[in-house]
Amino acid sequence: MMRKLNVLVACEESQAVCKEFRRLGHNAYSCDILSCSGGHPEWHFQCDVLQVIKNLGGTLQNGQKKKIIGHWDLMVAHPPCTYLAVSGAQWFYHPDDKHLPVEQRRPHPKFPNRQEDREKGVEFFMALANAPIEHIAIENPVGIMSNRWRKPDQKIQPWMFGDEASKLTCLWLKNLPKLRETDVVGHGERVVLSSGRTLPKWYSDALSKAKTAEERRTLRSKTFPGFAKAIAEQWSEYLLNL
Repeated sequence: MMRKLNVLVACEESQAVCKEFRRLGHNAYSCDILSCSGGHPEWHFQCDVLQVIKNLGGTLQNGQKKKIIGHWDLMVAHPPCTYLAVSGAQWFYHPDDKHLPVEQRRPHPKFPNRQEDREKGVEFFMALANAPIEHIAIENPVGIMSNRWRKPDQKIQPWMFGDEASKLTCLWLKNLPKLRETDVVGHGERVVLSSGRTLPKWYSDALSKAKTAEERRTLRSKTFPGFAKAIAEQWSEYLLNL
């Protein structure tokens, strides 16, 4: 009989990765402060993931208490990137101070606490990285953690795993192998904006559909199905063969 792995997918309301591990028969649970949109509240801890790590479980979204037997074999984490990604750098400083050295720039008038929020984001990222779990993968876009901590072990794109789309993603790995490409396809359509800037069509569509900032964050953090499948299949196979 196949050994079932205890897998925690941190900061995942979509349950995309969680469901792929469940498909393979493992004890996988998602965790987020948001309720899950993946349709399985019985697999979702809606609470602070650091407490779920510490207590080996907690209260599921459906109200039931759950504590795993043994330990977490693997954590796949998707910490919020709002304050860590390079794409958000324009919102840190006053737009009139671009000509000044960084140390002389004023905070952005719309987001005066951005610097403090970023430090909290770094602290949370590092709490996940230093969690007492033997095998850890942390996923985030290109951002400041390459300088604040270390360079990622791997950079991947959805088109490496069968999804025709571009979304450069960094992976920081602890005791895990790099993911192997499974189905290299086209890079996906791009949309040209009035400014001349181009965006992946999936991203442009997501922005146009979103009605709130929260919806934009959720759609922007989409995990593509081929990537989720590769994570579950390749890393579960690796762990079961140790």
